[in-house]
Amino acid sequence: METKLYVKRLDPRAQLPAYQTPGSAAMDLAALLDKPLSIDPGSRVSVPTGLSIALPDGGWVALVLPRSGLSIKHGITLANSVGVIDSDYRGELQVGLTNRSGTPYTIQPGDRIAQLMLVPVGQAQVEELEELPATRRGSGGFGSTGR
Repeated sequence: METKLYVKRLDPRAQLPAYQTPGSAAMDLAALLDKPLSIDPGSRVSVPTGLSIALPDGGWVALVLPRSGLSIKHGITLANSVGVIDSDYRGELQVGLTNRSGTPYTIQPGDRIAQLMLVPVGQAQVEELEELPATRRGSGGFGSTGR
């Protein structure tokens, strides 16, 4: 499903989000830094991208996701697991990163730090019920569907 993502550079050095291959599901986001930024073990930082975006309408959301290479190789992942960029947000995209490794990691200016994925979304009409419809699983929790 194709749509348009409208992007505004807040700084001329900012890199536009980019798909790295024709089959990529998400675009890479790059750090807009004046100098290298070290993330100590267990700490969190907010990294600017120098970009703001506009989604075409309320039927879309932009999700900020971790880069698997940073996570697996270096322990650098998103501080909030997944960032949600609502269709009406117009501020700068900032990426909250955390270092889960035991060693400091340095982000260089222009490094790819996260991914941005556009996903169609619908808003639900909430309806309260006295009882929910029954299912085979019922209220079974973690591990209730198998091994």
